[in-house]
Amino acid sequence: MKLLIEGIALFLIVETNARWINFPIEAIQGGHDMWRAYSDMREANTIGADKYFHAKGNADAASRGEGGKWAAEVISNGREWVQEKMGHGAEDSAADQRANEHGRNGGDPNVFRPAGLPPCSSESHED
Repeated sequence: MKLLIEGIALFLIVETNARWINFPIEAIQGGHDMWRAYSDMREANTIGADKYFHAKGNADAASRGEGGKWAAEVISNGREWVQEKMGHGAEDSAADQRANEHGRNGGDPNVFRPAGLPPCSSESHED
C-alpha cells in the first residue's frame, strides 16, 4: 500500500512538473500569436476590425496552454496601459479588454469580425 501511495505521489509530482516545463514554450508561442494578430490587423487596415484582432490574438495564444494565456494577458494589459497613458479613450480601452478576455476565455473571435474584412495572409497557413 505504501508503494502504491508513493507511486501515485511521484506520478502527480512528475505530471505537474511536466506541465510547467511547457509554460515558457507556450508563452513564447503565445507571444508570437499576439504579434501575428497585430501584423494581420496592420495588413488588413480596416476600420472597426481591431476588436476582432484583439480577440483572435488572445484566443490563439490561450489555445497554446497556460503559458500562452499568461502571455496574452500580460501583452494585452501592457498594451492597454500604454494606450491609456498616451491619452486614448477609456471606453475604447475597456472595449479592447472585453475583446481580449473574450478571446482568452475561449470565445469565438468572429463575433467581433466586421463585415467585409478580407482574410489575412496568415489565415491561409495556420500552424
